[in-house]
Amino acid sequence: MNTEANIYDVLVVGGGINGVGIASDAAGRGLKVALCEMNDLASATSSNSSKLIHGGLRYLEYYEFRLVREALAEREVLLKNAPHIIWPLRFRLPHRPHLRPALMIRAGLFLYDHLSKRATLKGSHGIKFSADGPLVPGIKKGFEYSDGWVDDARLVTLNAIAAREKGARISTRCRCVKAERNEGIWEVTLENQLTGEQEIIQARALVNAAGPWVASLFDTAMSTPSPKNIRLVKGSHIIVPRIHDEDEAYILQNEDNRIVFVIPYEGQFSLIGTTDVEHKGEPSTAAISDEEIDYLIEVTNQHFTKKISRDDVVRTYAGVRPLLDDEAENPQAVTRDYTFEIDHQNGKAPLLSVFGGKITTYRKLSEAAMNSLKEFFPKAGSAWTASAPLPGGNFDNPLTLQKKLCKQYSWLPLSITKRYVRSYGTISHQILGNCNSIEDLGRHFGAGLYQREVDYLIQQEWTLTLEDLIWRRSKLGLFLNQSEQADLDAYLQEAASTNKLITPQNLSAAYQQTGS
Repeated sequence: MNTEANIYDVLVVGGGINGVGIASDAAGRGLKVALCEMNDLASATSSNSSKLIHGGLRYLEYYEFRLVREALAEREVLLKNAPHIIWPLRFRLPHRPHLRPALMIRAGLFLYDHLSKRATLKGSHGIKFSADGPLVPGIKKGFEYSDGWVDDARLVTLNAIAAREKGARISTRCRCVKAERNEGIWEVTLENQLTGEQEIIQARALVNAAGPWVASLFDTAMSTPSPKNIRLVKGSHIIVPRIHDEDEAYILQNEDNRIVFVIPYEGQFSLIGTTDVEHKGEPSTAAISDEEIDYLIEVTNQHFTKKISRDDVVRTYAGVRPLLDDEAENPQAVTRDYTFEIDHQNGKAPLLSVFGGKITTYRKLSEAAMNSLKEFFPKAGSAWTASAPLPGGNFDNPLTLQKKLCKQYSWLPLSITKRYVRSYGTISHQILGNCNSIEDLGRHFGAGLYQREVDYLIQQEWTLTLEDLIWRRSKLGLFLNQSEQADLDAYLQEAASTNKLITPQNLSAAYQQTGS
C-alpha cells in the first residue's frame, strides 16, 4: 500500500486536449497530478479536428449563444498564449441567396463580432469576388470574417509539457483497466500497453476525460453504467493539393444546410472538411467513407473553378466527436457544449467525468473542472492559466522571433526556421542549442527533419512511433517519401530499444557522447 506521500491528488484518464488541459491546470494549482493515456497524446479526436480556434459561427443558428460567447473569448486568450501554434485566419463566405439571405448572415456576423471583445482580430465585412478569382463565375458576393488556426496535436503536447513542468506525471501507452474506491481513496490499475506490466496507484480524485471512451470507461474499468449518454459523431477531412493561392480560408454553404471549410494547409495543400455522420462501434475504427469523400469533393467543386477528384486526395482522416446526447434530430445539430458529472463517496474520492466540449474551449473547460473540485482540495491554488503562455509561447510576434533565430543561426535554412517558429516557438533555442552549422544537427531524414529535432521529440515529447512524429508532433508525413519514412521508423525503433525514450534529460549528454 502506498504511503500518504505517494498518493496523487488527481489522476486524469485521457491524453486528449481536455485531459492534458485539466492535468496542467491542476498541477499549476499545486496538486500532485498523474495522467494516463492508452495510446499517444492526441491520438484520437484531438488530432483529427478541422484545426480551428473559432467561436463557431454556425452554432448561432442553433441559439448556442453561451457556447459561442465563451469560445470567442477563449479564442483571444489562446491567440495570446500560444502565438507559435495558433494564429489569425481570415475566412471568406461566398453568398448563395437561396440558402441563407444576406440579412441573416450580416446579423450573424454582427453577433459574432460583438458577443465578445476582440483584441487583435479584424471585424467582418462584405466583399465582392473578382472575375479572375478562384470561385466559379456565378458567385460574385460574399462576406469575410476572422477566426484562428491551430496545430491541434501540438496544442495537446504543449499542454502535456506544461503539466510536466508543474510536476505532473504523464504516462502514454498506459491504459486504465480498473478503478475502485477504497476507504475514500481511488485505487487505479494501470497497464503498460507495450509490456503488459501493471501497477496500482492511488489518488484522491479521478477525472474521466477519455473523450470518445468517456462512457465506456465506466463499463470497462468501474463496472457501472455511465451517468450520461454521449453521441459519437464522425467528422472527416480530405487533403488535396492547394486549390487556390490566396491566404484566406473559405467556408462553403451546401444545399443540406451544412458548411464545409477549405483551409490553406502546410503551404502546398488545402484541408477540406468536415462531415457530420453518426458513428457506431469502437471509436478507434472511425475512417472516412467513400460517400464522405464524394460529398466533400462535390461541395468544393460547386464553388471553385479548379476541380478536384478522388485522384487528387493526398490524405484523409476522420475523428469521432464525443458529444453530449441532447437528442437532436441531426448530427450537425448536436450541441458542442460541455458538462461535468461529479460523483463522490461521502465527500471523498470524487469522480469528475467530462462530457462534450470542443478544442477552442478546452482551457475554460479545464479551469471549470478544477473549480468544481475545489471543495475537495481547499488548499489548492486559484485559476491561473488565462495569462500563462504555453511552453514556447513566451514571445509577442512570430516574425520577430523568426528574425532573431535567423540572426543567431544564420546557417539554418529559412524554411526550417519558419517551421521551428510555428512548431516550437522559443523551444527552438533548446533544440538548436549551441549548434554552429547544419552538420551539427546530425543525420538528415528528409524534408528538413534532422536528428537533433528527432531526438528532442523522443526525449521531451513522448514520441515513440513514426505516426507520432510525422502526423502528430509534425505534419512532415506530407513531405517525407516512403524511403525516408522507413529510415526514420528504423531510427525510432532503435531509440526505443536502447531506452533513450526513458531518459528525457540526456539530450545534451547524448550529443557530447556522439560528437554531433
